[in-house]
Amino acid sequence: MWTARVFTLYPEIFPGPLNKGLYGKALEKKVWNLEIVNIRDSAGDKHKTVDDTPFGGGSGMLLKPDVLGKSLDINIKKGERIFYLSPKGKKFDQKVAKELSKEANINLICGHFEGVDERILDTRNIEEISIGDYILSGGESASFVVIDAVLRLLPGVLGNDMSKKDESFEDGLLEYPQYTKPQIWEKKSVPEVLLSGDHAKIKDWRLSQSKDITRRRSPDLWKKYLDKEKK
Repeated sequence: MWTARVFTLYPEIFPGPLNKGLYGKALEKKVWNLEIVNIRDSAGDKHKTVDDTPFGGGSGMLLKPDVLGKSLDINIKKGERIFYLSPKGKKFDQKVAKELSKEANINLICGHFEGVDERILDTRNIEEISIGDYILSGGESASFVVIDAVLRLLPGVLGNDMSKKDESFEDGLLEYPQYTKPQIWEKKSVPEVLLSGDHAKIKDWRLSQSKDITRRRSPDLWKKYLDKEKK
């Protein structure tokens, strides 16, 4: 059973949206598992202090390496991968999501304040990952993104596993436009090709639309697609 273990200062946030819809049903059926670890439980003083000022000066506070290190050591088995959610990290994308879906479990550290002591990253072989080039107040929101992206790749989580094959990024392209009833809405009609019943034409139209959308909206992804097609 695939397990996500989240290290946080705010355990009350979880499971949050992960306990709703298909993910919630899969959690109840033990298709996947969620473990929440309160980092503050590993603080040794009576005030449960988890942060301190950085050496050399500067604004903000850092998570203490002794507290976070203890929390990791008592909860993680040898060989498990640990990820720190950080804007400095490797970009989290569909490729990484697929990679993590093949792990037995993942450990996610939700940072706060100005970050963590660099020594904890070095001594515990922690990998840094980022969900985008922007700053959040904490890693909890990012952890929801990572877990969500991985869960939908696990067998038995989505109602229709075949639907994943048609989504953005699955073939290196962004998804084509989708339409449903009514056929005409606010004087705008569904494209005729989708009403033709000709599956070959529909497939060609969708591929053409995906290529055009990717080329216009995501030049980097489009370049990767073209390079892949040349091989």
